[in-house]
Amino acid sequence: MKRRYSQIIGTLAAATSLVGTPLAAAGPTSTDIDNDAATPGDVISYGLGPWGQRFSSLDKVNTANVAKLVPAFAASLGGEKQRGQEAQPIVYGGMIYVTGSYSRVFAFDARTGEKKWEYNARLPDGIMPCCDVVNRGAAIHGDKIVFATLDAHLIALNRETGKVVWNKKMADYTAGYSATAAPLIVKNMVIYGNSGGEFGITGAVNAYNVDTGELIWSRPTIEGNMGSLNGKDNGITGKTNATWPGDLWKTGGGATWLGGTYDPATNLIYMGTGNPGPWNSHLRPGDNLYTSSTIAVDADSGVIKWHYQTTPHDGWDFDGVNEFIPFDATIGGKPMKLGAKADRNGYFYVLDRVTGKFVSASKFVAQTTWANGINAKTGRPNYVDANRPGAPAGADKGSVVFASPSFLGGKNWMPMAYSKDTGLFYIPSNDWGMDIWNEPIAYKKGAAYLGAGFTIKPIADDHIGALRAMDPATGKIVWEYKNSAPLWGGVLTTHGNLVFTGTPEGYLKAFDAKTGQELWKFQTGSGVVGSPITWEQDGEQYVAVMSGWGGAVPLWGGEVAKTFKEISQGGMLWVFKLAR
Repeated sequence: MKRRYSQIIGTLAAATSLVGTPLAAAGPTSTDIDNDAATPGDVISYGLGPWGQRFSSLDKVNTANVAKLVPAFAASLGGEKQRGQEAQPIVYGGMIYVTGSYSRVFAFDARTGEKKWEYNARLPDGIMPCCDVVNRGAAIHGDKIVFATLDAHLIALNRETGKVVWNKKMADYTAGYSATAAPLIVKNMVIYGNSGGEFGITGAVNAYNVDTGELIWSRPTIEGNMGSLNGKDNGITGKTNATWPGDLWKTGGGATWLGGTYDPATNLIYMGTGNPGPWNSHLRPGDNLYTSSTIAVDADSGVIKWHYQTTPHDGWDFDGVNEFIPFDATIGGKPMKLGAKADRNGYFYVLDRVTGKFVSASKFVAQTTWANGINAKTGRPNYVDANRPGAPAGADKGSVVFASPSFLGGKNWMPMAYSKDTGLFYIPSNDWGMDIWNEPIAYKKGAAYLGAGFTIKPIADDHIGALRAMDPATGKIVWEYKNSAPLWGGVLTTHGNLVFTGTPEGYLKAFDAKTGQELWKFQTGSGVVGSPITWEQDGEQYVAVMSGWGGAVPLWGGEVAKTFKEISQGGMLWVFKLAR
């Protein structure tokens, strides 16, 4: 009897121990997130893995049957808050988590589409987002969903209830700072950058404790600014006034507004940095490091290990913020650890991701008037000096030049994808140009800091957008699909030999990854500017995407934007599977 009693007590003790365990905290760990690409039963990172390749090993939906893809359900974000829906969904534990315009978060049942909870950030009236009220997605870790707001806050919500766990101010929105990117989770840290490059802010990469939101390290992206580690100074970025004159480094821009990728093997975080401030390049002679660059930051210390500047002394707002995607390939008979970026300046770059050494650069757009190529030895652009906007003469604007691509880029924020099967990158690109000129400008806190004017123009009769398959080994475009409207959504590729992307005309489309043949399309009712995902659930493969027209094109696109002004706004999550 005593023995049986002791067994009962032991069982009760074990049960009590389980009850005391924070079951709600059970969820994806940092290790799980690092392995996301190998677990197609969920999507727990932006880019389907820390490398951000957006490649899925699933092949139940493939070239032979994709034509049978039908809606499983659609879930509305509701209300009057439409505008651009640029988010990538997160899928975990039978739930889909998406962010919406105006800094909102939604949790939907992944089988039925039933809304479980919604969180609306209380935004102040004075927010200053440059390029619509978008949000590109959330991160998941343990019991938390983490996302950023337009007033530059980082917020963690309980993933079961939507209740706030912590809320941290990252920067001062009245100085022009904002936040739109999806967070990156690395080693129990939330890695996040900032937005506001058009307002004379200082770009930075920051690491926050995922459990508390406390700042661990900060690394400014402009020379002369001090970094920090655990509350102490951690060295100046670069060397003060090495490539910036006077005090311009204090308002130098370099926003890290798109987020980053991470390579666990090298422990490096790869972040793109935005345009220098002001746009008027004649006010800031020099390369203006580390703007319009890719920087590799040590995840533990926040120290920059290498950098590569795609557009030194940027005078066209070409940024350099686009994602740097690690991949392994054999080039010239040599296995290499590489990374690739399709830059806004119109060139597709391949670098050694361990050292940052330049490997190659190839044009992926129809036209680059600002440069006639990239020097194969130095990796620097061969500038066409006559096509740099002229310096203002007193109060008068400088000479007007035509530049292509436009400042909206050969590729803007919308993430490309890499297929391990084909070895190709799939780039959502745009062919357009601009008239651009410089104007006098002085910095004023919270005011636009451009010193330039522009007019966007098409350069082709039959298209603006073009989905292009690029071979990183040869720099050749293997195939392309032309689209009338600008492409402004992300890309997904799968082991089923498929490439998915959306169009402003409202379609989600699927293409043959090897040939570019269009195999399927579905009209979602509004422009698709989100990033599609896929996962396996209950033995079936699902595909999902956000629909809702908006972003920078209708706000900044000038004559190009007027061409597509009739596109309906929206706010829907669409989920598809094969018809039975």
